[in-house]
Parts: sequence; structure tokens; C-alpha cells
Amino acid sequence: MSLNHQYIPSAVQLLQALIATPSFSREEERTAAQIEQFLRRARVAYKQQDNNVWATSKYWKEGRPVLLLNSHHDTVKPVESWQRDPFEAKLEGERLYGLGSNDAGASLVALIATFLHFYEVKDLPFNLILAATAEEEISGAKGIAALLPELGPIDCGIVGEPTQLQMAVAEKGLMVVDGLARGQAGHAARQEGENALYKAMEAIQQLQQFQFHKTSDLLGPTLLQITQIQAGHQHNVVPDRCSFVIDIRTNEQYSNQEVLKLLQEKVKVELKARSFRLNSSYIALDHPLVQQGKKLGMSTFGSPTLSDQALMPFPTLKLGCGDSARSHTADEYINITELEQGIKTYIHLLEGLAQSGQVLPKHHS
Repeated sequence: MSLNHQYIPSAVQLLQALIATPSFSREEERTAAQIEQFLRRARVAYKQQDNNVWATSKYWKEGRPVLLLNSHHDTVKPVESWQRDPFEAKLEGERLYGLGSNDAGASLVALIATFLHFYEVKDLPFNLILAATAEEEISGAKGIAALLPELGPIDCGIVGEPTQLQMAVAEKGLMVVDGLARGQAGHAARQEGENALYKAMEAIQQLQQFQFHKTSDLLGPTLLQITQIQAGHQHNVVPDRCSFVIDIRTNEQYSNQEVLKLLQEKVKVELKARSFRLNSSYIALDHPLVQQGKKLGMSTFGSPTLSDQALMPFPTLKLGCGDSARSHTADEYINITELEQGIKTYIHLLEGLAQSGQVLPKHHS
């Protein structure tokens, strides 16, 4: 199965169309329609749920392992320091500028091209699912989390995110925790009451000094930052409540529930997690996907940034074109050569996997 180079110009055109179509999280209807139109022209049968679009191998065979190809078509909102129109999809030399070009439009269209490459292949030893999903940037309820029950059992997946075409075999999880210190209101001039702000400051200092002892070779230590604080409504009233927010990035050594329990034992204020669902993820280094990637010369690393793989209860490899450092920045871009190489890499990875004789292990949730 040689690489059909017609996929490259069509992938570039699709990426330009997606960039030119605003698709902020929860507002992805028009980019979903762009993807549907592209698949329709390619004569691929597809389905849609909310703003998620997906398709399966033409020659699906029951009993084969199932491999998911997934990336997202929503974007963050552009920052104010853009020097170009973020929706112009302007090509300057080898660089295609535009919001979502790097995160994660290039990886998405490369995965779509890869799916098309294998769509008519009858004897693949695995079934493929392509899923272009919504609400990734906010880990929303109507993104991949809502779609997974519709897709059925999946044994492993490739998540398209900018990794410079190296393999992210682990990813830090995220937990946002709301802290609340309670006191008693009083008149500031008479030194009355019990100042909740002081209680919160004491707890914040204790959290700042706290260290998680279990470190990870791939992800390093679990880290936390206090990112917001709020107390009081006027200058002469001792505040009886002080709330603050903790951003916690977990490694695979701790579950989010464990982290909250450890922190609550150290402080006297109330701590409440907004969600426990975004745990860290990890794929075994001896998994056939990783082994095949190593044969292609790809290195492995642990990713500090969160993606939809946090919501997937099966082994996933985060791999894609572009550089994570460009994500969410002004004048975001992708090099056309990066996109081309991304398509080739995905195809060679799956071809090698198909030809290796290795059977993808069945995932048991």
C-alpha cells in the first residue's frame, strides 16, 4: 500500500476550510458540516452525534481488534495579540497560519487522510474508527465522552495532538479543586470576627509547601498551583468566607481521588474537586503501537498537557504534527511539510502494524 500523494493537497484544502470556519468549543456545527462534506465527497459513510463526526472501516469484520483515530475540530478563542486574521487561513511560503492550524487541525486532517488511505483495504488485521470530535478544549460533556458509548468496544487509539511526531506515551491528568475557608464577619476597626482570608492564606502556604513523593520517570512529580482567590466585599468588614482555586496536574502514580484525600488531610479548610474524571493516562511501552513507532525511529516522552485521551478507558498513543508550544498562541501556524510528514508517519505506522503480524491486544474495561 503505497502513499497516495493526492491526500496531501486535499488535506491542506480541508485544513484551510476548517481554519476559515470559527469553531469555538460548543460552537462547532459549521466545522462538523465541513468534515461531513469532505467525507461525502470521498464516498465515505459517516455518522454524526451532536458536533462529533465518525466513520468506520468499509470492510469492518467482527472479531478484529478496533483501533480509534481521533482528533478534535474545536478551538480556543484567539488571544488579542494576533497580528493576522486568525480565520484567514493564510499560506505564507511553507507556513499555513490560522487559529487551530497547529492545535489540532493538522493532526485531524492527517488522520482523516490516513483513514481514507485504508478505507478500501479489505484485509487489514484491525478495524478502524475515525472520530472528529468536539469540545476537547473544555473536556466537554458532548465531546468524546458522549461519543464513546456509541462507538462500541475499542482496543486502542491514536489521539492526534501536536507532538512533533514523537510518541507521548503518558499524559498528566488534571483536577481543579475549590478551597473554602470559613470565618466570622466583624467590624475591621474593632478587630472583631474571625478572618477567613487569614485562614485561607495559612492553608495556601501549607499547600504551597506540600510535596508529592511519588514521582514518574515520564511525567515527573504531581504539581499544584493556586490560581485564583476571592474574599470580602468591602474594606471595613472582616470577611467570613474566602474561596480559592487549585490547579493540580497529576502523574500516573496517583489517582485524582488519592490526591484530594492527601491534601484534605493537610489543611483545615474545605476542599472540593470539580471532577475526578481527568486522570493521567499511560500506554505500556511494549504495546504494539509503541513498538512499531520505535521501529520508525520515534522517541517516547511524557506530556504535561491534557487531551481527550484522559477520557478514554483504553490504551492511547498521543501523536501528531506540529509543536505543542505553538498551541493557544498568537499567529499559530503549521508548516505544510509537517502536515505531509504527519500523513506519511500515520500511514507508515499502521502499515507496519498490519504487516508485523503482531495482534493488537484486546482491551478489557
